[in-house]
Amino acid sequence: MADREGEPGALPDILSLSPATFRDLLEDMSGEALAFTEAHHHWELREDESLLLLADFALAPSCGSEASCSHPEARGEARSLQELQLQLQFFLSRADDLHDCLVSGKSHLDREALAAAVSSLLHTCKPYFNLLESTGRSSVSQRPAEFCSKLLDFSQQLSDRLEQLLLTYASCDLISVDEARPDSVSHFCVGQSRLGQTRLTAFRYCKPTPFLSRVDTGVYKRMRWNVERLREDGCEEEETSTEFYFLCYEDIPNTHADPDAESQDASDGSMLRMWSIGQWVQVDPEPATDDIDDWILCEVPEASYNRLLYLGPDEPSGCTATSYLLQLLLPGHTD
Repeated sequence: MADREGEPGALPDILSLSPATFRDLLEDMSGEALAFTEAHHHWELREDESLLLLADFALAPSCGSEASCSHPEARGEARSLQELQLQLQFFLSRADDLHDCLVSGKSHLDREALAAAVSSLLHTCKPYFNLLESTGRSSVSQRPAEFCSKLLDFSQQLSDRLEQLLLTYASCDLISVDEARPDSVSHFCVGQSRLGQTRLTAFRYCKPTPFLSRVDTGVYKRMRWNVERLREDGCEEEETSTEFYFLCYEDIPNTHADPDAESQDASDGSMLRMWSIGQWVQVDPEPATDDIDDWILCEVPEASYNRLLYLGPDEPSGCTATSYLLQLLLPGHTD
């Protein structure tokens, strides 16, 4: 592959490398994607194409000639999982390093640089999340269910670690996870997948966040999904509509609780936490209005929460919640 300006050159056959050699290569190439510039106190994101190239190789067949391999599909899946796991360990290690830099107090980086490094890590993880989610949930994938389940498990592990990293930095006032602040990191993207004419992008909130920023509805969101409906227009695709769905909880009265109890705190059993998946139904401005002034004068849109699926008192993992939503949107779909 010929070099082009700003792009990596030819790569060796990654699938022929030993795990140790692959790990070294991943470190080198990720250094191309994340180069920290101390003079400017920020992480310089030059290109994330190197990580995408690694992902392409990781999902490629394990050998070039079917005749020279016994059980090529099984071998390819095993090697793909091994290499994707190496990428996962790399990102987890990056998150641990940033955590340790903060809690140890020994980092030579200033507060602004540490916060910028976290933001850069989130950006660099996004192609990896997309790869895991799109492959693990594809309805046309020929991969076994166990293979796809493992990819979604990798996605969940990385999401959990990044969430904890953001909460740690927020507890030290290096970043904000308050959605009401314009500079906040209240949520981050955990992958995009495409099923037929539906494209779904998932976001994870670092902590339960009020459904509406200016009105207390008693509903708190943990995830958001942007669901884009697509259609073919000649040789191009165009978006026909975008819908917004949420994983939320609310505390409702427990009808089986002791009515004579003085405290009304949810922790004493008088209230029951109920999780659900619902849709954003815009109320203000009126979605069908043609009056542009309605949109200009509305600082923050308001909506009601249309509950579609009750999940019970236990919070589901992010990957499980996404699976529930897909089953709701696409009846008959299974991961």
